[in-house]
Amino acid sequence: MTLPIIIGISGASGVIYGVELLRALKDIGHPTHLVVSDSAQVNLELETDVSLDEVKALADVVHDTKNMGAAISSGSFKTKGMIIAPCAIKTLSGVATSDNSNLLIRAADVCLKERRRLVMMVRETPLHKGHLELMAKCADLGATILPPVPAFYHKPKTVEDIIHQSIGKALDQFDIDHNLFERWKGV
Repeated sequence: MTLPIIIGISGASGVIYGVELLRALKDIGHPTHLVVSDSAQVNLELETDVSLDEVKALADVVHDTKNMGAAISSGSFKTKGMIIAPCAIKTLSGVATSDNSNLLIRAADVCLKERRRLVMMVRETPLHKGHLELMAKCADLGATILPPVPAFYHKPKTVEDIIHQSIGKALDQFDIDHNLFERWKGV
């Protein structure tokens, strides 16, 4: 049995990263649990032509961010880990302080306490020292900080190519095979 990956979509700009991540995982048949913050729902409307219902349809299981009794709120529910894409600074702060005020942050906290992989695609620029300290704190707790910083060695032709390289790097953290971008082969 393949353990599911939790996908958290928080309120930072770049909700397309979470959407494309769900699409990629659905295409390869990897099970997912989804939690979408209220702010992410607003950004989904502002930044994409994808409806919330379409996003939810990409996931195997969808959890309301207010449902603190959801399966993913407990360490006894086994998952492969979690990717927060994009990860807002508010969410980063909540994870760094174990705030647990919503299911998205609680699921991330569960991953850390159970020593499961947590990948945080922090989406903010520029960064001040407070942001950097929060990232360092999350890294100290066991999270992987993976901002969606594009690479260009694969010669992207579209915005989707750039997005796919970043989400491919996130999937690499879970050793999930994909063909989202051409890998570096050396010179």
